[in-house]
Amino acid sequence: MKSLKGFFAIIALAFALTASASAQSNLTSLGGGNFDMQSQKGKVVILAVGATWLPLSNKQAEYANMLAKRHTGKNVVVYFVATDSSLPKSKNFASDDDIKKFVGTSKLTVPVLRDSDGAYTLKKYSIDQLPSFIVLDKQGNQAGDAFGGIDPKFDITIPISKTVDGLL
Repeated sequence: MKSLKGFFAIIALAFALTASASAQSNLTSLGGGNFDMQSQKGKVVILAVGATWLPLSNKQAEYANMLAKRHTGKNVVVYFVATDSSLPKSKNFASDDDIKKFVGTSKLTVPVLRDSDGAYTLKKYSIDQLPSFIVLDKQGNQAGDAFGGIDPKFDITIPISKTVDGLL
């Protein structure tokens, strides 16, 4: 009987780990729906990976808007990925309403996705600082290193756009 309970415990654990890994492969929209980055294949994707509490987030939002405008009419999409925690007890917690408020005050015009603790996005794209920008080619592969950090005196959209133009 003990071995049967152990067997079911192992099956339950394997199922939980599989479900967790599957859930992590998708980002979520602000409305809570899953967003699968694989659905963007065939497009060049620019991810502005940040958090609403960062001092340079407004500048990052401005750059994300500039990139979206610059590449309008091309096969390019731009998303802001908020890595703010969705856990209320977390130091970096932000509710969906907090993120929506940031979108309004920063005049962000690109769609916003959530990585509820940032771990998935930071690990998948080897991001070591926020804010950062990531460019994905039409097959969904990362095109070069992250464009990390923002210097308000340097227009980071120029090297990002050169990378994007090379993929079109």
